[in-house]
Amino acid sequence: MSRLPLVGVTTSVTVDRYPERAYLNSAYVRAVELAGGAPVLLPPPLGADARDALWARLDGLVLTGGGDVDPRHFGEPRHPAVAEVSEARDALELELTRRALAQGFPLLAICRGIQVLNVALGGSLHQDIPSEPGSPLAHSQTERRHQPTHHVKVREGSRLAAILGTHEVDVNSFHHQALARLGRGLAAVAWAPDGIVEGVEETAGGDRFVVGVQWHPEDLVEHDPAARRLFAAFVTAAGARG
Repeated sequence: MSRLPLVGVTTSVTVDRYPERAYLNSAYVRAVELAGGAPVLLPPPLGADARDALWARLDGLVLTGGGDVDPRHFGEPRHPAVAEVSEARDALELELTRRALAQGFPLLAICRGIQVLNVALGGSLHQDIPSEPGSPLAHSQTERRHQPTHHVKVREGSRLAAILGTHEVDVNSFHHQALARLGRGLAAVAWAPDGIVEGVEETAGGDRFVVGVQWHPEDLVEHDPAARRLFAAFVTAAGARG
């Protein structure tokens, strides 16, 4: 029996609370397992030696949702709406993202993750959609996580459209930040009705899996074939690397 691909999954961490806790929504674990992978959690307090030991065994990386990225990483002062910034999490995820890109690791970036990917490649963020650039669309929904609340159009001919099996999807939305200036080597391939970027992929082409989405497909896999196809394609790419 072949071994399951080992997928590193980053976690959130509490900020300014005692005791400090690393945590993750279980939906990520279920989505990776449903796609045939074995999730390995990567918490921000992870030391350098443990990080290296785990990395040597991993086949792919999922960057998950959570608190805001410190805007100092893209050279801007902090907006008053920025919250839940963790220096340890930023450091870990930016390092692992750059490792993954340098080593050809399959990479799936979700919500905060797409923002980390963009910043790691020299891009910037809109720090608070309601105030800049402004939008009538509710990107931070109050409905339950499995409930889609807005539409996304995916560029025909893009890798993301081929993976999802469609160029139109209904998505859930839990973010107040968004991509502004795109990072090096990234192409925007999906957009909300207000023009906010909802999906990116590498411009270089080839077989390497580097995809980011602004919504939360892990919460949709039980009823959305497109979300299942996204995780399946990622885990397949991870398995091919192992």
